[in-house]
Amino acid sequence: MRFNNKVAFITGGGSGIGAATARQMAREGATCVIVDISQEAADAVASEVGGLGLAADVSKRAETEAAIAAAVAQHGRIDILFNNAGVGCFGKTPDLDPAEWERVIAIDLNAVFYACHAAIPHMPKPGGAIVNTASISGMAGDYNFTAYNAAKAAVINYTRSMAIDHAREGLRVNALCPGLIATPLTAATDQLPELKRVWHGSIPMGRAGTPDEMAEVVCFLASDAASYMTGSIVVADGGQTAWTGQPDVAPYIAG
Repeated sequence: MRFNNKVAFITGGGSGIGAATARQMAREGATCVIVDISQEAADAVASEVGGLGLAADVSKRAETEAAIAAAVAQHGRIDILFNNAGVGCFGKTPDLDPAEWERVIAIDLNAVFYACHAAIPHMPKPGGAIVNTASISGMAGDYNFTAYNAAKAAVINYTRSMAIDHAREGLRVNALCPGLIATPLTAATDQLPELKRVWHGSIPMGRAGTPDEMAEVVCFLASDAASYMTGSIVVADGGQTAWTGQPDVAPYIAG
């Protein structure tokens, strides 16, 4: 029961990694506030875990602040903040609609600031923990994912900045960098079997990760077991970023 008597505020909590984390934290004693752009999705997970479901577009500061205020009004504080909401878009810079750039930056980056700005005054110090979902796409470039790459790279360095700013208060801030995870956001690859084959082939483990696997990492970072970790950028990608991308030559030279 790592999270007994803890209040966890989870954005993007209606599906994928957010929902899996809510389930895991609730199993270990947390009271969860599930925030999603869909009230139906938020309520479904909240009902499952015995928590509070809130609808909010976290790219809008006023809606994020209202959600934080509702959580604090009901529970008095926020012990764990999991900034997990995210989207992507496709296109090289000359072809990318500036509105799409702004949408991705707003949801993937600005929303992290809005939630932290509103929540930190209501978090215990020492003892509070923030986990931000970044991505391996913030550590290197992907073809045609300019806005997503830029936003996730910013989340990584924003995580470091907050970590050092609040370290002596005892508020910890870490980031999770997933690789390919089987979530609704990546489900389109199921309709493109050749892309799925190549993508999985680029991962040394040979498969996508699962939301439950990511939830385990988030729960560790949010728990007291990670009490000496802050500013850490934790990669969970099946070994993808451990690989240079050069081919395995053994099959060609064997014998």
